Amino acid sequence: MREPRLRIIDVVKKIPRGKVASYAAVARAARTSPRAVGFVMRANRDPAVPCHRVVCSSGMPGGFNRGLEQKIALLKAEGIRIVKGRIGKKYLIA
Repeated sequence: MREPRLRIIDVVKKIPRGKVASYAAVARAARTSPRAVGFVMRANRDPAVPCHRVVCSSGMPGGFNRGLEQKIALLKAEGIRIVKGRIGKKYLIA
């Protein structure tokens, strides 16, 4: 079995452009905790891992290792609308 960090990265790489997944959903798919997902995403520097597509279950964008403004800009560039600080459920994959 792969280590949790690699399982998390594998799951995040599968999030399609224009969609997002919650930390909790990524954690379930990677068989780990949402906190572990946040830790791995915060440490990620690989542009091939779209960590900007991992958001809070509440629809809030959450953190980003290159700053929240950059995360929001990347999401908007992919066609994701953010209204009143929240990402619509239609963009969220299970």
